[in-house]
Amino acid sequence: MSDSLDAFAAEKLAGLDAAALRRRLVPTSRGPAASAERDGRSLVSFSCNDYLGLSHDPRVIAAAAEALARYGAGAGASQLVTGHSPPLAALEARLARHKGKDAALVFGSGYLANLGIAPALVGPGDLILIDELGHSCLFAGARMSGAQIRIFPHNRIEQLRADLRDYRGAARRALILTERIFSMDGDRAPLPEILRIAEDYDAWTLVDDAHGLGVVEPGARAPLEMGTLSKTLGSYGGYLCASRPVIDLLTSRARSLVYTTGLPPASAAAALAALDIVETEPALAARPLALARRFTARLGLPEAQSPVVPVLVGEAEAALSLSKALEERGFLVVAIRPPTVAPGTARLRVAFSAAHSEAQVDALADALAALR
Repeated sequence: MSDSLDAFAAEKLAGLDAAALRRRLVPTSRGPAASAERDGRSLVSFSCNDYLGLSHDPRVIAAAAEALARYGAGAGASQLVTGHSPPLAALEARLARHKGKDAALVFGSGYLANLGIAPALVGPGDLILIDELGHSCLFAGARMSGAQIRIFPHNRIEQLRADLRDYRGAARRALILTERIFSMDGDRAPLPEILRIAEDYDAWTLVDDAHGLGVVEPGARAPLEMGTLSKTLGSYGGYLCASRPVIDLLTSRARSLVYTTGLPPASAAAALAALDIVETEPALAARPLALARRFTARLGLPEAQSPVVPVLVGEAEAALSLSKALEERGFLVVAIRPPTVAPGTARLRVAFSAAHSEAQVDALADALAALR
């Protein structure tokens, strides 16, 4: 009965192998100080989004352990049943204050947050405008909403304005989706200009701050500030910060919140402890960007705008080969290939952490210079 299914899968896998696009799970042990171990080899990881190294900070681990002992391993139910634990309520209050908003709502992941937000706010007869380099979950949520979708070229605000001019009049509501820091290129959205255009056309703006929270000066705030707990905060989960009426509406209407189990209390407690560190240790929070700029200066690359620096290679097979060569020299820098990035733009995505030393950054830059 499954022969045709297996044949289908085998054919698809053969095509992925031929294009060097097959993906495989590789067991990896992560440790403190940006260390990792794969296949018995000790490596320095430049592929983690743990931008401050807080996933291994003793204070964060202690907070998680205390919550684990007190509240158990899981939330037990959706937040609307019994899954809204005291650590989760405290985290939402702190996130809202950090973002300068009335309220916050925590989801099981950043992907789940973006699956739930857009469909709860817009639908058929409405308009969504999304940057072409927006994360996959922004596109997934937009499609689930049933709204008309217009994709504008990356950071091209003149096209965004033109699309609003041409399509806003026929739409009841309009929602703009973008990122503060784009995850694969590390560049920033021109948020002040986007927010001005949005105001001109009565459009709402959601900014995905997954890769900016705590490590890049936020500047202008959008009405809808979404992000994750799994990067700078070293834990797991996603969130939305907004006005009280919006959060109250999402609490009832976001299907990816209503119909999923709440975040484990230990994850919420860990994120809360990490947020304390972000807010009280500005020198630590500034370190990843400083290290990224040290790296770009050493290699003669455009100055880093965030802790994420792309090293463009081109073809997928070449990116894999370069990644393997770096691994042989003790560095874990994973190759990023289509469909995550456009064909012909396979790359190494180098992510910098406060846990890295200057010597490690310089050594990686020197290894890349020798290999390219």
